[in-house]
Amino acid sequence: MSTGKIILIVIVLFAFMCGGAFIGQFNEIRTLENGVQVSWANVENQYQRRYDLIPNIVETVKGEANFEKSTLTEVIEARSKMGGVIKMDDKMLGDERAMKRFQEAQNSLGGALQRLMMVTENYPNLKANAAFRDLRVQLEGCENRIAESRRQFNTAVGQLNNKVRTFPGVFVAGFAGVTPKVPFAAADGANVAPTVKF
Repeated sequence: MSTGKIILIVIVLFAFMCGGAFIGQFNEIRTLENGVQVSWANVENQYQRRYDLIPNIVETVKGEANFEKSTLTEVIEARSKMGGVIKMDDKMLGDERAMKRFQEAQNSLGGALQRLMMVTENYPNLKANAAFRDLRVQLEGCENRIAESRRQFNTAVGQLNNKVRTFPGVFVAGFAGVTPKVPFAAADGANVAPTVKF
């Protein structure tokens, strides 16, 4: 075999290996991006569940309760302020300001729910009431599901961001038009336990 043929075979093999590596990287980045989208859909699903569940529970409890109405009103108002802020489109996942606005709306409702749960803990007569016990269990379950969905979303975002910010993924991500996504961040003051005053 001549030297020219050997060089040609080596070049073809090298091009084939590079093409295969590029396709592998491209597919992995797309898979990770899809993982972020699925994780985000799960977060939205849990927010929607909370959004739909609250009025039904509150109406049930209102029929049986005469307690700190301002806390209950705060929950209802926080829910109504959210309005259309339950869903974000794919482009917004990479927009830090849009993610911050979304988180602020969710944090407002989450804070109101946390205060409501603390009120139910601090009123012994409410703890004995089955409706309030059920309310508290449902709200805690909702918040736990949301926290877990956020954790899974942040894991998916971290995996994608690591891939598109490192070599050789950074080149393939640029070619594929995939950009880093914004993870959830803790709300300001989340490290301080809330206080309830009577």
